Amino acid sequence: MAEVPEGSVAAEPTRRRRGRTALLIATAAVLGLVAGTCAGYLIQADREPTRLPSLSQPVLPQATGPAPEPLSVVQDRRVLTDGDLRELLLDMPSGARWGGWAGDEEGWMDLAEYASTYEEPDGAFDYIADAQFRRAAVTTWEEGDLRVEIRLVQFRQEEALGARDDVENLLYWADQEENTDSWPLPGTGNDVGIAYSDTEPVTEPGYLPYYEARAFAWRGDIAMQLWVTDTERVSKKTIMDLAERQLERL
Repeated sequence: MAEVPEGSVAAEPTRRRRGRTALLIATAAVLGLVAGTCAGYLIQADREPTRLPSLSQPVLPQATGPAPEPLSVVQDRRVLTDGDLRELLLDMPSGARWGGWAGDEEGWMDLAEYASTYEEPDGAFDYIADAQFRRAAVTTWEEGDLRVEIRLVQFRQEEALGARDDVENLLYWADQEENTDSWPLPGTGNDVGIAYSDTEPVTEPGYLPYYEARAFAWRGDIAMQLWVTDTERVSKKTIMDLAERQLERL
C-alpha cells in the first residue's frame, strides 16, 4: 500500500453499488454448493462403509542406558552466558583495589542504574527496556591514577538484537567525538567492535584533567563496554589488551 504524504488525508475509494445481477450470481453459487454437497451425501450413502485404521498404536519400548551428557559451551553458548555473568568479567589485577563507583557491592547493575549512565536517563530507560534488558554485571578497579570499568550488559533478544543495537548506539556517539584515535577489535569487524583513545584530555571545573579510552563490542546476547581513564593518555596497547582479553571470555 502506498504511503500517504504527511499532513494529507487519504481519499476514500469509490464504492460501486452492487445490482440485482450480482445478487443472483451470488445466490446461484450458494445453491450450487449446497446441491453438490447433497449429491455427494447420496452417493456415499449407497457405498459400503470403509474400515478406519485402529486408533491404538503399538507401545514403543523406552530407551535404556545412561542419560545423555549435557551440551558443552562449544555446542551451546547459553551454557556459558546463562550462568553467573560476573564470572565472565576480567579479574581485577593483583595489587589493584576495588573501585566501587558503579554497580552494587555484589557486582550487579540494574536497569535504572544502567539508564542513569546516559545523558538523558528517562529516555534511555524506555529505550533499554524496549531492547529487552535482562541484566548487567560490572567490575571496577584502580591502579594508581588508572581507573577501569567493565560492563557486560545482557539482553533477552526475543524480539530484537538488543546487544547489537546497544553497542551500535554507543559506537555512533563515540564516532562523533573529536581528538580521538580508534582501532577495530580483532575478530569482530569494523562495525562490531572498536576501541578508542582520546588524544586530548578532558577538562572539567574542579577536577584534574584526565584522558579517557573506551571499547565497545557485542557477542551473542551480551554487549561489552569498557572504559579506562588516566592522568596520562591511555595507550593503544592498554585499551586493546583489556578489550581483547575480555572478549576472549565471552
